[in-house]
Amino acid sequence: MKARETALVGLFVAITAVSAQIQVPIGPVPITLQVFAVLLSGLLLGWKLGLLSQMVYVFAGLIGLPVFAGFTGGFAHLYGPTGGYLTAFPLAALTAGLFSERSKRAAFWLTGSLLGVGVIYLLGWLRLGLYLNGDFTKALYIGVLPFVPFDVAKAFLAVTVAKTVKRTLPWL
Repeated sequence: MKARETALVGLFVAITAVSAQIQVPIGPVPITLQVFAVLLSGLLLGWKLGLLSQMVYVFAGLIGLPVFAGFTGGFAHLYGPTGGYLTAFPLAALTAGLFSERSKRAAFWLTGSLLGVGVIYLLGWLRLGLYLNGDFTKALYIGVLPFVPFDVAKAFLAVTVAKTVKRTLPWL
């Protein structure tokens, strides 16, 4: 891996960590800007480096670095209510990145971003449902539905920012 690629991966680990601290607590799963950072990493870095940046982010949190929401970290987060969402971040970056590499059209990028959000919801909902003793309906109501409008807006914003950055920094 080249030095520039390593620096970009590290930059997006940091961006995701900072975005986790911008939060609105609404229950066991807070609203954060992480989804925006995850999608942006895939859109700007492509699927390989986007995936890697989010894998490093999750790994950093799992080994105890305070990169998760509320300046927390630790392996226990995988077993908590947000474990599925965290696990999905690398896959969401991969999804958005695959779409950004296949076409330059914003609509295509938005489709990939929304599918990435869907991956986050699916794994997050499944883990939260298990955490709630198999109450997947409750998991849907507290871990997915309240976030849909915010995450759709984050997907639109991520595409807009990524397109602007790509125009400004074509080497990226």
